[in-house]
Amino acid sequence: MSSKESCRNELRTAIRQLSDRCLYSAAKWAAEQLVGIEQDPAKFTPSHTRFQRGSSSIRRRFRTNEIASTPIAGVSYVSTPVLEEDEAIDGDFYLLAKSYFDCREYRRAAHVLRDQSGKKAVFLRCYALYLAGEKRKEEEMIELEGPLGKSDAVNRELVYLERELSTLRKNGTADPFGLYLYGLVLKEKGSENLARTVLVESVNSYPWNWNAWTELQSLCTTIDVLNSLNLSNHWMKYFFLANAYQELRMHNDSLAKYEYLLGTFSFSSYIQAQIAKAQYSLREFEQVEVIFEDLLRNDPYRVEDMDMYSNVLYAKECFSTLSYLAHRVFSTDKYRPESCCIIGNYYSLKGQHEKSVVYFRRALKLNKNYLSAWTLMGHEFVEMKNTPAAVDAYRRAVDISPCDYRAWYGLGQAYEMMAMPYYALHYFRKSVFLQPNDSRLWIAMAQCYETDQLQMLEEAIKCYKRAANCNDTEAIALHQLAKLSKELKRSEEAAFYYKKDLERMEAEAREGPNMVEALLFLATYYKSQKRFEEAEIYCTRLLDYTGPEKETAKSLLRGMRKVQSGFPSMDIEHLPP
Repeated sequence: MSSKESCRNELRTAIRQLSDRCLYSAAKWAAEQLVGIEQDPAKFTPSHTRFQRGSSSIRRRFRTNEIASTPIAGVSYVSTPVLEEDEAIDGDFYLLAKSYFDCREYRRAAHVLRDQSGKKAVFLRCYALYLAGEKRKEEEMIELEGPLGKSDAVNRELVYLERELSTLRKNGTADPFGLYLYGLVLKEKGSENLARTVLVESVNSYPWNWNAWTELQSLCTTIDVLNSLNLSNHWMKYFFLANAYQELRMHNDSLAKYEYLLGTFSFSSYIQAQIAKAQYSLREFEQVEVIFEDLLRNDPYRVEDMDMYSNVLYAKECFSTLSYLAHRVFSTDKYRPESCCIIGNYYSLKGQHEKSVVYFRRALKLNKNYLSAWTLMGHEFVEMKNTPAAVDAYRRAVDISPCDYRAWYGLGQAYEMMAMPYYALHYFRKSVFLQPNDSRLWIAMAQCYETDQLQMLEEAIKCYKRAANCNDTEAIALHQLAKLSKELKRSEEAAFYYKKDLERMEAEAREGPNMVEALLFLATYYKSQKRFEEAEIYCTRLLDYTGPEKETAKSLLRGMRKVQSGFPSMDIEHLPP
């Protein structure tokens, strides 16, 4: 059997098993990957492949290799999912409980299964209790602190669930889904090491549950922890590693894994979105925009990940495209956190920051832990000069994800606005540690070093040098390096940076005061070095401007011509005795 056909059969079976256990998000993910496998045109009519037509640009952009069907020697390999089903024992009760579960009557579902002993029934009973506890926790948080407040409310079912699931694991009667739920409970209770061990057991015995992989990934906070996992060799492992590398900011490694997976899952919208996410982190906005256009053309009612697309459109100031996207998601599903963030970005680009905050708040009411909304709301408060509210929003963001460099950067900006450069510096350092290839962060830190309270110009120069090496698209670093070198009387260094800055401005066809400043300094510097030909070139270019710089250039040219024509200098050393 070919590897594509093998993956297809595994996913078909897994989708049924996951749906039967009410793990709908995992089933949806598996179904998307199933459709993402290229169909054999000899076996399927065009109607079967219409969903796959719009994704060809991704495949052209990456070299693809089909996943090898033979596993690496010496590593256990899990094939088609086979689980003991117990419909004959508790089928009728299970069907009733599943119906209650689907209607969000979780406690009722658990009660129906209280006397059932089959593995499937035990899992659904425990899962229903877990979700009932989560539901009550959310209600308590709103009752005590409001929809966006902080609260110490906890899931009161965790203690009972931990005890029962621990016993099942010790007795060897826990199935992979029970182990997944046990890992989830342990993670909620803070037992991260044991949670990792249990989740590894779950994915090794049943690798098609994407929910288990994502919970495991959230516990891999360093590359050392990731490398220490003893995972069986299965193609699902590559999806996990690609996602884990991305979260650990190893974007090129992540892209390499997704490139490999595209060999089999050529039309996977998930993979395309993840590639876009990695390239967004690498600030390759043009490519990100192309990918999202492909995704929307192929799946016009997609809302998932579209908030990232709106961030790109916002950064590029594509007002009309962002407006179209906002109207589209509004008509598709306006009560999704992603939709609210997109509409918030739309109003922010229009300069209506108060209205933008309303939509970010709405996103957070729908999902209190929606990281992007907290960060974007912080940015809006900065624009509105409401620094205390901005600090609170950014702090909530870093509480949810300490790896969100944008929130740390936002905190730095907020404290800089409050004229507290030492605090700002602390947060800027955290942001550049997480995203060392972003020139904006280095520039912000350099400007902090330049403030009157710090005046640490040498440190500022180091930061500007890092920014210049990180593709400084805003062309700030080179100009600031030239100015600081000039201020520190390092004429040779200043001339080097002014020349580099001038070359860049010429390449980008930019005019402005920075060009005048560079021409003026270089003309003066080369005259002082008696390199008159070069000085004359810069002076001649200054004559095209109107203003004091034109008169200065004329004066410099007169002085150089005087020296070159052989008139005696007025230097005291040349006067006769």
